[in-house]
Amino acid sequence: MESAAFLDSIRASKEYRGQVAHVEAIPARAAAWRDIEPPVSGRTADALDRLGVTRFYIHQADSIEAVRRGEHVVVVTATASGKTLCYNVPVMESLEADPKSRALYIYPTKALAQDQLGKLRQFGLASIKAATYDGDTPRKDRPFVKSTANIVLTNPDMLHCGILPYHSTWSELFRNLKFIVIDEVHMYRGVFGAHVANVIRRLRRIAKYYGSDPQFVCASATVSDPHGLVKDLTGIDARVIDDDGSPSGPKSFVFWNPPYIAGKDERRSANSEAVNLLTKMVQSGIRTIVFTKARKTAELILRYAKTALKDEKSPLADKIMAYRAGYRPAERRDIEQRLFSGDLMGVTSTSALEVGVDIGGLDAVVMVGYPGTVASTWQQAGRAGRGLKGSMAVLIGLDNPIDQYIMRNPDYFFSHEHERAIVDSQNPYILADHLLCAAYEIPIDKNEVEDLFGERAWDLLGTLGDLGQLQYRRRWYWTGSTYPAADVNIRSAGGSYSIVSIEKGGALLGTVDGSSAFDTVHPGAVYLHSGESYVVTKLDIDEQVAYVEKSEVNYYTTPGDQTRICVENELESRALSDTPVTPISFGEVTVANRVTHYWRKKLFSDEVIEKRPLDLPEIELRTEAVWITMPDEVTNKLIGRAFDLAGTIHAIEHAAIGLLPLIALCDRQDIGGVSHPDHPDTDGKPVIFIYDGHAGGVGLARAAYNQIEDLLSATLTTIRDCPCDDGCPSCIQSPKCGNNNEPLDKAGAVFALTEMIG
Repeated sequence: MESAAFLDSIRASKEYRGQVAHVEAIPARAAAWRDIEPPVSGRTADALDRLGVTRFYIHQADSIEAVRRGEHVVVVTATASGKTLCYNVPVMESLEADPKSRALYIYPTKALAQDQLGKLRQFGLASIKAATYDGDTPRKDRPFVKSTANIVLTNPDMLHCGILPYHSTWSELFRNLKFIVIDEVHMYRGVFGAHVANVIRRLRRIAKYYGSDPQFVCASATVSDPHGLVKDLTGIDARVIDDDGSPSGPKSFVFWNPPYIAGKDERRSANSEAVNLLTKMVQSGIRTIVFTKARKTAELILRYAKTALKDEKSPLADKIMAYRAGYRPAERRDIEQRLFSGDLMGVTSTSALEVGVDIGGLDAVVMVGYPGTVASTWQQAGRAGRGLKGSMAVLIGLDNPIDQYIMRNPDYFFSHEHERAIVDSQNPYILADHLLCAAYEIPIDKNEVEDLFGERAWDLLGTLGDLGQLQYRRRWYWTGSTYPAADVNIRSAGGSYSIVSIEKGGALLGTVDGSSAFDTVHPGAVYLHSGESYVVTKLDIDEQVAYVEKSEVNYYTTPGDQTRICVENELESRALSDTPVTPISFGEVTVANRVTHYWRKKLFSDEVIEKRPLDLPEIELRTEAVWITMPDEVTNKLIGRAFDLAGTIHAIEHAAIGLLPLIALCDRQDIGGVSHPDHPDTDGKPVIFIYDGHAGGVGLARAAYNQIEDLLSATLTTIRDCPCDDGCPSCIQSPKCGNNNEPLDKAGAVFALTEMIG
C-alpha cells in the first residue's frame, strides 16, 4: 500500500481524531553522475564492475579524487547515498598499489563495523585482508588481525582500551597507517564526542611515533558546520564535500499529533498512537521501524503491538521484535539478519539502528517523539526508502514543549538548517583521564602538549603531578601499576550496571549506564526485556548489579528526585535586556541529586497507582550552567499581580529545558534545571538554572548562554501559544520533574518572560 492510500484509509477510519497535523510531500530526486579522472582501473575496477558499480555520483567522484590527492575530507550527504564508496575505492586502490599500506576504519557501533566488513568482502579482492577488532573478536583471532589485516574495522571503545594501550603489538599497522576513516561523525557529540576527540588525538600521536602521517576520510549525515565538527573531533582541517548526487524516491513526511483526552488538558499517549500505527502498517504489508527515545518505550510498544495482533489472531505477531543497546551480541545479529532478509515486518528500536547498518528496504519509519534535533530526525527518516522507491516517515508529537512547538510550526523544521554538533575536547575531567592514558602509552613531551591537547592541558598535567598520578622527568610519565584506559568508560561517566535474572541462574539480561541506573533499576523498578517484564528485587551499588525477577505486572515505574545547586565560580555575565536589567550568568556549579521515590503507573492509561519512597545515596556533579536572575522590578510586579513566584520560574525552567535541543545538538537527557525563588548565591533573588548533565560540562550550557535570547523567545512563544488554560505537558509540565510538576504558573511565566525579554 502506498503512503497516500494508507493515510486515506487512516483518515476514513472511525478511530481517526484529526491526528494528521501536517503532511510534507518530498519529491523524488534524480541521480547526478560524474566521471572520475583518471578512471578507476586494475583489479579495483574489476571488483566494482562485478558488483554493478559502473559510474559514480558526483559526491563520490569528488571524494575519490580528493583522497587521491592526499586531502583530508568529510563527506556530508543523505542516508543511503553511497558514502562507503567514497573511502573504500581510494583505500582499495592504495592496497593494490602498495600491499604494505594499512587503513583503520572507526565506526560508532560494533554492528555497523560488522555490516561494513560484509560489504568489503563482497569485492572479492585478494588484496583486501579486512577484519573487525572489537569486544566480539575471538581471542584466538586477535593475533591474526594485528599481524595480517590491512583494513582493521573497530569502534572508539576498542581503540581506546584495546589498541592504543597495546600499540607496540600493533606496530605493523601504525608504521604503515595511510588512512583513518571515521564514519557517522555526527554521532560523536556531548560526553561521548569529548572522549572520542581525545582518543583520536592519542591515535594521531601514536601514528606519529611510528613515523606515519595518516589521511582522514570522514563521513556524516547532514549537520551544520561539518568542517568545524571534524576540526573539533580530530584536530585537523578537512575539505567538506556535500554536493549529494544520489537519487531518492518520493517521501511523505507526516506530523502526527495525538488528540486531547476528553475533558483533560493532556494528549493521548504517543506510545498508544505508535502501537496503532505499527499494527495497521504491518497488517497493510508496510515494513516498518519504530524509533523510540528509551529502551523501556521500545519494549512497551513491542509488547502492546504483539498483544493487539494476537488478540486479532494475526500470524504477524511473531514478525515484530525489539532492538536496542543492552541486548547480547547474538540477539542483535539475529534481528539484523531477519530484518535484512525480510523475515521481520516490524521492529521497535532506540537510536541503535539510526546509523547505517544495512537492514534492507523498509517502507516506513515511525518516530515516537521528536528525536531532539533536525539532523537526527532526517537520519531516522532516511532509514525507509531505497533508490527511487517511495516511503513514509511519521513523527508522533509527545506532550512536551519541543514536540508541540514542532507540531505547530512545521515550517521551522522543514526550513531550519541542521544543528551544530558540540564537541568539547577541553572538558577537564575527560581531558585529565586521557592525559593519563596518553602518558601510559608514550611519555608526554612538553613540545606536544598544547598543539595536541590544548592550553588547558598544562594546568591538568600540573594537578595530576601534584596528585602523584604523573611524574615529570623531562617528560610526564605514568606512575601507576595498571593501565588507566581500563578505568575510563568513554560512553558513560559512571560505568555500567549489570542486570541479572534470578530465575535464569544469574544470567545476564543486559546493562544500563551508571549515570541512569538509579532512575532505571532502582529497587521496585519494572525492567522490560524482549517484551517481558521484570521487577528489580535488589540493587547492589557496590558491585553495580541489579537483580531482577520475572513478573507479569500491570504497571510501569517512573522515578522522582530532589535536586539542589550551588554556584562555585561565575565565569561570565551580561544583561539580557536594558529595561529591566536581567542578569544572565555562566559558570561552574555543583549539582546534588537524590532519587527519593518512584511512582507505579498503570499500563496503557498512565494512571498513578501509588508513590513509594526510596533510600538511595545522593550523587554530586560538578558541571557548567547558565542562570537567569529575575530583576526586583519583575519580581515585585509578579507578586503585586498575585502570580505564584515559585510556580512562575518553575514553569519557565521546564519549558526552556525542553526547548534547548532547538539551539544545540543534544538530547533532553543531557541537560537539567533547577529554579529557586530566593537562592543564596544570587543575593536572595529568584533564579533559573540550566545545567550541563555531564561532569565538567560538554558545551551545552555554554551554547544556551550564547543564544539565551533565542531560547527564551522560543520559550515565551511555546507557553503563550499553547491552547491549554493552566499549563500542560505541551508547554510547562515535565515528565522528569521530581516535584510532580508542582507548583506551576503558566500566566505568571508568560508575564515574566514578556517583561524580562523587554
